[in-house]
Amino acid sequence: MEADAPNEREIGIGVIGMGGFGLFAVQQFLQTPHTKLVAIAGSKREEAIRTAKRFGADQLESLDELVNHPDVDIVYIATPPFLHYEQAMLALNAGKHVICEKPLAMNPEEGAEMLALAKEKGLLMVTNLMQRYNPMFARIKHLIDKNLLGDFLHGYFENYAGDEGLSPEHWFWDRSKSGGIFIEHGVHFFDMFDGWFGKGTVKAAQVIKRPNSNDVEDQVQAIVEYGDDETGRKLVNFYHGFTQTGRMDRQEMRLVFERGDITLFEWVPTRMVLRCVADEETTRSLMDLFPGAQLDVTANIGGKDLPLRGRHKEFNAYQQLELRFGFGQEKQHLYSELLRLMFRDQVSAIHYPGTHRLITEDNGLHSLQIATVADRLARQ
Repeated sequence: MEADAPNEREIGIGVIGMGGFGLFAVQQFLQTPHTKLVAIAGSKREEAIRTAKRFGADQLESLDELVNHPDVDIVYIATPPFLHYEQAMLALNAGKHVICEKPLAMNPEEGAEMLALAKEKGLLMVTNLMQRYNPMFARIKHLIDKNLLGDFLHGYFENYAGDEGLSPEHWFWDRSKSGGIFIEHGVHFFDMFDGWFGKGTVKAAQVIKRPNSNDVEDQVQAIVEYGDDETGRKLVNFYHGFTQTGRMDRQEMRLVFERGDITLFEWVPTRMVLRCVADEETTRSLMDLFPGAQLDVTANIGGKDLPLRGRHKEFNAYQQLELRFGFGQEKQHLYSELLRLMFRDQVSAIHYPGTHRLITEDNGLHSLQIATVADRLARQ
């Protein structure tokens, strides 16, 4: 293969805002073959200085220098949300692809303008919503699509997040810089559930302010409806609270179906407990879907107990089961892999325009639209 063949061309990365997370992400991006960290701008942090030295990258004084650097192909933006629009538009106008941390922008109007410019110039404008690259996401999607546990009925996501690293002066609490919890953080989970059930509609939302604080909003919740009269309407509750000591930071989501439920743990789901009643065929399908899962039999079912009934339906099952899966997975290692997969997916689209991507420009905009509606309803 010739050195200048498309899949051999080196892709240069320029980073705006190299902090601790920027370093973590770039370390994963650079594991994609034929990529190089070219330049860093927008940060004088120790992390930025060390990273530039480690990878032999230029430490530039201005963003203009970075976006106009001839060896930069992709600009990765890891700055607070209020800077995304201005910095992304600068990069796009300079002809650079853009990957930015969530959210895409502070509001959908800015986001739509960013996507329109990217489309006009044939460039990527992608938000790092890497949850869809999680193998657990794909397994749950398969279970839903194949109706292995019957119809989906209800779900929730509860995020009890630590705030020890968020001082009262941190930009996270300033709505003019973060957009609020739904916009800064909730987009990940709105996008995840959209991937499972299609586009949702926010029906209600609330926000709670911390007592005796300077208007610190530390808890939000929303109810989102999926489906329609034909497919069946389903409600999912989303709660985010930034109130915990870091040692108690924890996340849980549950999906309830006609014949069982699934509980997923961690904000990037690594561990699963599935409880259900199942016939032999379903048990086999579940064990194929979750290879190596620990299977425990809660009860055998037969005789006068059959058929089982629920929602005015009758069905047969031979056992009540509990499956535990993914408990040996190291969360931080999985997070690293998702970043690698996301970046490789986008680089493939640069080499081969039109190729299918799990995350596209639309994900960033639609998740922002849902978050914006939830934020607006919470303040009514």
